[in-house]
Amino acid sequence: MSQTHSIKDKCISLGWTGASGAPYGLKLLECLLADGYRVYLMISSAARVVLATEEGLKLSSHPDKAREQLLARFKHNACGELVVLGKEEWFSPPASGSAAPKQMVICPCSTGTLAAVATGMSNNLLERAADVVLKERGQLILVPREMPFNAIHLEHMLKLTQQGAVVMPASPGFYHHPQTLQDLVDFVVARILDHLGVEHRLTDRWGYGATEQTDQPASDDN
Repeated sequence: MSQTHSIKDKCISLGWTGASGAPYGLKLLECLLADGYRVYLMISSAARVVLATEEGLKLSSHPDKAREQLLARFKHNACGELVVLGKEEWFSPPASGSAAPKQMVICPCSTGTLAAVATGMSNNLLERAADVVLKERGQLILVPREMPFNAIHLEHMLKLTQQGAVVMPASPGFYHHPQTLQDLVDFVVARILDHLGVEHRLTDRWGYGATEQTDQPASDDN
């Protein structure tokens, strides 16, 4: 295996956009870094507003300073490499099919970004990176956090799914008996990691480790 191929295999692009759901993006980044990934992180201006609102994290618009802030947050759980990119760094690896990681997650994904990716707009590096993953037949996961969806949103999701992307709305389950907000965040991030092939112990899996069993027969009612 060539050095270039092995590097790309352990790299991933991650986009944060202006949808509510900053805790999902932060937890996903933490898990990827803990697993030793090189993460190319792209952050929209609206995402910085959401981070400040939901997490009290006033992230710098300067990539190097933002990187320092995030690594300080994960200092005890970051054995990977974090590369924070500006929105117009067109010569960075995610911008080209010859160098881009084969995997990308946009989490959280705003409906505006959803539309831009679905229509191939590529007005900034984040949108271009997603377009590259699609054209190179890589793995693109989008995590919208919006409700309700209108017909335009659903059409864009259908179009992206038909192109091979995976749309994973941030819809946590409750069968694992969450006790905290973090449990709900971990549930969604766990499903993303499953699709990426990243091992984790964030939640119990369905059918494993159950502590209670019901004596009642299953109902035929749906």
